[in-house]
Amino acid sequence: MKSLSAIFLLVLWSASTALAAVPLSSIKRVSNVPIVANKFIVEVEDLSSFSPNKRSPYASPHEALYTSLRKRDIGFEVDKEFNVEGLFVGAVLTLKDITAIQNTPGVKAIRPVRKFQRPVPVKSHVVTGLDDAAIPPDTESTHILTGVDKLHAQGITGKGVKIGILDTGIDYTHPVLGGGFGPGHKVIGGFDLVGDAYDGTNTPVPDDDPLDQCAGHGTHVAGIIGADPNNPFNISGVAYDASISSYRVFGCVGFVTDDVLVDALLLGFKEGQDILTLSLGGADGWTESSSAVVASRIAGTGKIVTIAAGNDGASGSWYSSSPGNGINVISVASLDNTVIPLQNATVGGVEHDPITYFETFPFPVTQTLPIFATSNDTTVIDDACSPLPPSVPDLSGFLVVVRRGTCTFVDKITNIAAKGAKIAFIYDNGSGFAGIDVGDFPATLIQAADGEFLVSQFAAGAPVTISFPQTGGSTNFPDPSGGLISSFTSYGPSNDFFFKPSVAAPGGNILSTLPVNMGSFGVESGTSMATPFVAGSAALLFSVKGNSADVGKAARSLFESTARRIPSSHTDGDPLQTVTQQGAGLINVFDAIHATTIISPTQLILNDTAHFKGIQSFTVKNIGNSAKRYTLRHVPAGTAITVTPGTIFPATGPVPLTDASASVLFTQPTFVVPPGLSHTVSVRFNLPKGDASTFPVYSGFIQVTSGSEDLHVSYIGLAASLKDKQVVDNTDFFFGVPIPVLIDSAGNVQEGPTNYTFVGEDFPALIFRLVFGTPAFRVDLVDANIEFTGTLNSRAVDTGPFFTFPHSHGGTFARVKILGPLAELDFITRNNEDPADNGSNALAFPEAVFANGTQIPNGSYRTLVRALRVTGDPTREEDYDSWLSPIVGVAV
Repeated sequence: MKSLSAIFLLVLWSASTALAAVPLSSIKRVSNVPIVANKFIVEVEDLSSFSPNKRSPYASPHEALYTSLRKRDIGFEVDKEFNVEGLFVGAVLTLKDITAIQNTPGVKAIRPVRKFQRPVPVKSHVVTGLDDAAIPPDTESTHILTGVDKLHAQGITGKGVKIGILDTGIDYTHPVLGGGFGPGHKVIGGFDLVGDAYDGTNTPVPDDDPLDQCAGHGTHVAGIIGADPNNPFNISGVAYDASISSYRVFGCVGFVTDDVLVDALLLGFKEGQDILTLSLGGADGWTESSSAVVASRIAGTGKIVTIAAGNDGASGSWYSSSPGNGINVISVASLDNTVIPLQNATVGGVEHDPITYFETFPFPVTQTLPIFATSNDTTVIDDACSPLPPSVPDLSGFLVVVRRGTCTFVDKITNIAAKGAKIAFIYDNGSGFAGIDVGDFPATLIQAADGEFLVSQFAAGAPVTISFPQTGGSTNFPDPSGGLISSFTSYGPSNDFFFKPSVAAPGGNILSTLPVNMGSFGVESGTSMATPFVAGSAALLFSVKGNSADVGKAARSLFESTARRIPSSHTDGDPLQTVTQQGAGLINVFDAIHATTIISPTQLILNDTAHFKGIQSFTVKNIGNSAKRYTLRHVPAGTAITVTPGTIFPATGPVPLTDASASVLFTQPTFVVPPGLSHTVSVRFNLPKGDASTFPVYSGFIQVTSGSEDLHVSYIGLAASLKDKQVVDNTDFFFGVPIPVLIDSAGNVQEGPTNYTFVGEDFPALIFRLVFGTPAFRVDLVDANIEFTGTLNSRAVDTGPFFTFPHSHGGTFARVKILGPLAELDFITRNNEDPADNGSNALAFPEAVFANGTQIPNGSYRTLVRALRVTGDPTREEDYDSWLSPIVGVAV
């Protein structure tokens, strides 16, 4: 039975841009909340917490918990138990009244069961053969970028290290992945925790065979780590001699829930994996999900845990991914490769080099075509933006050449197609050489100089022709974003201001294995591809340094201090990329393993202005054989303008950067450290100047050099107070009316007192958006005559400064009675600016019951909405965004 606390996240679809108001009447009541209703992961303490003054009569903490709940007449069902002492002990419970167990003795934490969608690469292509144009020009280029090639040349290949992959499973029948399963093979073990048919909504059917021949993602991940060399495509895994175990947590379709991930993490830990890697997750913004907490604790024991940073770069800052938000894990960003494979067209009739056009595969045109230019003027700004004149001939037999500018590519294509055109070159006007979206029409971008040459020859009457070689036309073209952070990489930091991501690795255009029945090899892009690269790098580290807990705990710092700093563009003078997207930079495994200097810590978190920690320190240890002289230098990165000026909305990606930076003072800019000894560095930071209302996140590096050794410490800070950031959207940006609002079953905004029968569709729904994450979101039922004005109400509803909470928080919240909670959500992320992707939230109230299922008596009420601002005090009303609804009549 659905309760009044049932949550419906309404996905808003709009054919226009986000700037156009979405009609409330178009909202469909479809649940899309990333948590499972009424299901929680309850973590418990040891037995002594249940009976603190005497010996416990219970056999286990689980039994103690269940007995306590039964004695208090709390209804519950046990779905799953976890029992790894010293790491995580608890159970998955289905229950309605979460508030009833919050004060149960021995209960350590209660967290909702979250949903994580099956990972989907940003780009995916199944390779058709050795001459497939999508194959990167240098299949080992990622190894060269990161020093892996040098380690392989030294015979360092990960032998003896165990890596557990949590993903869609692995096709271990693939000959490049060992061709088998079990001891003696590359894939030595693992477990299928869910089964093929699992989609996140049904019951898992586990078995001991993690074979994947329907999804493919995990097989691609496995190849990045462990593909055997000497294969037809000349690829090799980063740690191809490591032993792999596969923990399958996704079925063929659908999503996975947090409890399955926790189960898999604990299983991998118990089975002795040295490294656990997860190329999965979703926008979450907090370090508090159960899988993030467990992953962090496992990393804290000295295991290495690598997790994807996420592919939500277009969504802007403060949109980090969980479980990659785990505090101790290595969250991995993606770097674009330095070259991309494009196609060349052959020029006939005149002397000219082949023309590169921005396509991965050749146009399927076998005949040689003459050209026709829609304008002889190579400076025209609106070429083919209007219907072509009657003098233009039938263009069906030509390659049409059009200049970029003014109108959309689709407009140009529409106008030339009206004259019969079947194929076109659009030459650049200086806006940039890149891929363009023209639907199914075969049109592509060429560079400005090539287009201007073709037009000039056409105007001169030269017999210019173009042909498209179907083989041999691939060219290695410098990627304009090569060597930069992939635009799809999610931005941090987390809402609780932890350093995310940690480091970057190659993740764009990665050739690796696919299930044999799905083509055997494929090129994919995403932080999913960068993450196993770091897992393989960790295996190389373990194989050299040993797999002790000390090495594991120090691995992230070692990778961060030796990483290569990444620019924000290829334009001289532009700042380095913000640390909130590149982390500490591009991993360099060779330098990490051969470093003779150890720095700790390598992350300096300066916090916001209300909690500013301007004096920081770190230790430099010389593990070399001779004394070293070190020099310190401040290297600022770009300051990320995370909120669009003059608004409450996040700046979408690519997030704007400025060169405003903190100033840094060193107490001792140079110093000498004898071998085997350490030196503590003290640093004083001063805030950069800027507009605090844009919530600028400044960042950079403290460079530590000694001879040819170049290391650094990374830092981040916020030049504003997090508590000043509004959480709840109260504008009319999305819907054309100010929100939050209550809407009726017809989708109309409730303006005044309204009765609801809760029969059929006659019930209200609360529509709201979050423009920043909140640690606590509450909806309570209050008396209709409450004396309170919400901070977000556009008009007064009465006056009075006080309101209260369903839980005992102390403070000044005692004068207004809360009749009962309708919904409570903790640690939730902000909404996206794309109406079609997490654009808004809604709480639908189909039944007249409180969150715990008890009946609401007939009468007149209001709903009180409160969202705690980040770093806010839950006992202070001024630290909340609040909104009070019009009167709701319950007439059941």
